[in-house]
Amino acid sequence: MIRISAIPLLTLLVAGGAASAQVTASLDRQHPVLRSEAVVTGDLVRIGDLIDHAGVVADIPIFRAPDLGSTGTVSADAVVEAVRAHALVGLDTGGVGEVTVTRLSRPIPPREIESRIARALAAQYALGAADDIALAFDRELRTVNIEANAKGDVRVATLTYDARSGRFDATLDLPGGAPGRNRLRLAGHAAVTVETVMLTRPLSRGEIIRQDDVTVQRRARTDVGGTTVTDLKQAVGLAVRTSLQPDRPLRTTDLMKPEIVQRNESVTLVYEVPGIVLTVRGKATEGGAEGDMITVLNEQTKRPVPGVVVGPGRVVVGGTNPRFAANAQPSRSP
Repeated sequence: MIRISAIPLLTLLVAGGAASAQVTASLDRQHPVLRSEAVVTGDLVRIGDLIDHAGVVADIPIFRAPDLGSTGTVSADAVVEAVRAHALVGLDTGGVGEVTVTRLSRPIPPREIESRIARALAAQYALGAADDIALAFDRELRTVNIEANAKGDVRVATLTYDARSGRFDATLDLPGGAPGRNRLRLAGHAAVTVETVMLTRPLSRGEIIRQDDVTVQRRARTDVGGTTVTDLKQAVGLAVRTSLQPDRPLRTTDLMKPEIVQRNESVTLVYEVPGIVLTVRGKATEGGAEGDMITVLNEQTKRPVPGVVVGPGRVVVGGTNPRFAANAQPSRSP
């Protein structure tokens, strides 16, 4: 009987010791301890945000939170003083001098706000594709922070636009607030843009445009004429007629076919008539591309003659074809 009862008694003693250790450990864990960092989601900082194991007073607010998306600090002495009236006994600061408090938020970047206004302008005022509308705001557009748990998207509540001046005025409803109360008002200028081809470096007359010499930028449609080059394929491989500087829109009148005859270059003058082809040496007095009419100095006669560039170093001189008298109809005797 003793041996049989000894086991349960020993078990009980062991279990009792273990339970006592758990209670002691539990008490140690529940000792209020000051945190060095805290993250909050509302506009109030509560005791439980700053102190671990605050117990029944954890939900009591004691400080105002920083602005949305911002971080602030509060000294350990201020925390101790704030919780003194709430009977939080045995607070251990753990050597923490101040607590860093961060307020979570949902950031709305400027690009999202700009996109919302551009889409509204495109739909309401038929300005074309929203991606082609460039907006310039009266004040710098910054990231807007709203409550971290806010649902929904930014909505354009009101919008006005003057087509002559390009001025717009918009009011946006932000998520997370009562309808009509959490609003953002923005104003500025809107311009419809088109892609234009620009030079990236200075070019001299006759230089051929390479792929690296041009780029595409957007310019206001009102500043772009009908001769403006809008596609890289329209420029690459052609030459410039005059010296051009970068950062200006290219025009079709600025471009020409590459010159295959250079000024003062020795060329072959070709004179063709039916059945006869004559060639003579000449000197080009001006450069020209294929198909251009240029003047060439005949080195034998020392006279300038006009001709058409047909290939590298080859110019065809226009001649007159021989004319033949038409056969006269035989006269009929009366």
